[in-house]
Amino acid sequence: MNNTIREILKSRYSISDDIITLADSVMAEIKPAIENVQKIVEYNQLKVTAAMIENNLSDFHLNDSTGYGYNDTGRDTIEAIYSRVFGTEDALVRPQIISGTHAIILCLFGVLRPGDELLCVTGEPYDTLKDAILGKNCGSLREYNISYSQVDLKNGKPDYNGIREKINEKTRMVLIQRSRGYSLRPTLDIESIKALIEYIKEIKEDIICFVDNCYGEFTEIYEPTEVGADVCAGSLIKNPGGGIAPTGGYVVGKRNIIEQCAYRLYAPGVGKNCGPSLQFNRLALQGLFYAPMIVGEALKGSIFISRFFERAGFKVHPSYNEKRSDIVTAIEMGNRELLISFCRGLQKAGPVDAYISPEPWDMPGYNHQVIMAGGSFIQGASIELSADAPIREPYVVYVQGGINFFHAKLGAMKALQNIIDEGLYAIKLD
Repeated sequence: MNNTIREILKSRYSISDDIITLADSVMAEIKPAIENVQKIVEYNQLKVTAAMIENNLSDFHLNDSTGYGYNDTGRDTIEAIYSRVFGTEDALVRPQIISGTHAIILCLFGVLRPGDELLCVTGEPYDTLKDAILGKNCGSLREYNISYSQVDLKNGKPDYNGIREKINEKTRMVLIQRSRGYSLRPTLDIESIKALIEYIKEIKEDIICFVDNCYGEFTEIYEPTEVGADVCAGSLIKNPGGGIAPTGGYVVGKRNIIEQCAYRLYAPGVGKNCGPSLQFNRLALQGLFYAPMIVGEALKGSIFISRFFERAGFKVHPSYNEKRSDIVTAIEMGNRELLISFCRGLQKAGPVDAYISPEPWDMPGYNHQVIMAGGSFIQGASIELSADAPIREPYVVYVQGGINFFHAKLGAMKALQNIIDEGLYAIKLD
């Protein structure tokens, strides 16, 4: 690191020489992993650009619609592009889908009917889905007589024998959660998802394989729907929005499934024919165009964060040199105070609201208090550098995003500096 950069880190960000030296050493160590990310970025950039060219994207598609949103050619072109990128028959990409959880709910409630069973093969769903599946007096799947079953992971991997035992004549849909959620289990990579889907389809050919794709888009060269998934869903304020889309979500998959999801989002018989774009089309398209590059920056940031905190003496998941299939890094902080201090330090590096000190709070949809850090331009955008954690043992913080690598690097240094400044940790350089 040159002296000019070192000086601004010390004078403007109050980062110590020890931490700057550690960052320099980590940068040299992770260089091969960073170079591999560039290959993934280039492939996905070519794929996204080709989809836009092949669908004759024009400037008039960037305009918006209001009211009912009939004949919105920009919206229809966005969905054709998404369909091409994800290798599917159809897509639903709308600003009215407010989150990844919302997109997942559309798939569950759009497809499943009373008497059906949903089987989750990656263990317990994360907190925000539990009420939607099993809650009381909230219109959950259980209240619609849709049953639920799950197969826990075995040593962090799908339990194939357990899955075979659980699938029965009522099992209509299998849910596969790609990312780790609030757990320490490995993320499922595309190769593992492909093998899992092939195994499930051999047991019951007509079962619907649904992949929760949140945090995973563009981290590899294939998407779940390109290797056998019938449908997958995610959020535009995560990877595919490229840090530009202000809201929205997507569902991609087989045409009949997308139609059912659209009926659930809007109204039966209306579906995809309505839905105004409301100043959304240009931002969604431009965000998608930037997404491969932005996800690459987040991946590089994740690699740095993993090795940086490993070298500082923390346990991290995944390690810096493990294959990645999402943009999330889990760091075991060990106690409540360290976890909170980490988040407060990361917040100090945010371009927005850096002066705010995060506090744990009763976040809707979670059974424990949650602390969140993220000085983001779009509220809750986890493609921007952010961290969150449930206030519960083993006190793990989950760091994601980073629309440019250098900001992710700064956030890591500031988080470590904060816990040292508060006297909670003595840096252990190996």
